[in-house]
Amino acid sequence: MVKCNKGQLRRLKRALRGRKHPALRQRIQMVLLRESRMTQPAIAEAMGVSLSTVNRAHMAYDQGGLKALEPKPVGGRQRENMTVAEEKTLLVRFAKFAGSGEMLNIHDLKAAYEKAIGHETSNSIHPKRDLAAQNAFKKTAFQML
Repeated sequence: MVKCNKGQLRRLKRALRGRKHPALRQRIQMVLLRESRMTQPAIAEAMGVSLSTVNRAHMAYDQGGLKALEPKPVGGRQRENMTVAEEKTLLVRFAKFAGSGEMLNIHDLKAAYEKAIGHETSNSIHPKRDLAAQNAFKKTAFQML
């Protein structure tokens, strides 16, 4: 546990008054309660959070100060396998086929994607599909009468 000096306590109290984000306010309060000699289990009970949440807030403050208590931004491509540029490069070949009026085969696209990322992906294709019926449909569905 790192003990805060008077300047740090002043900054924490000022930050508590000026911040609107509820998660940040809560984390600042956890640090201030620790400075008033309250134990982590007591802080968790008083704040209505788990002990690990209190511990993470304290460790974050000890290692990075007030800035480390700010919530991390959420969103974007958190589970990406490739960058956007890599995806565009992969899709160029398939876009040429589609642009020339050919049918896009999703199985070929999936195989190329898995080869590019180096591992298999989930099988989101229906397991009871009938390839023969699909191919027969493709041959007869769009014929001109």
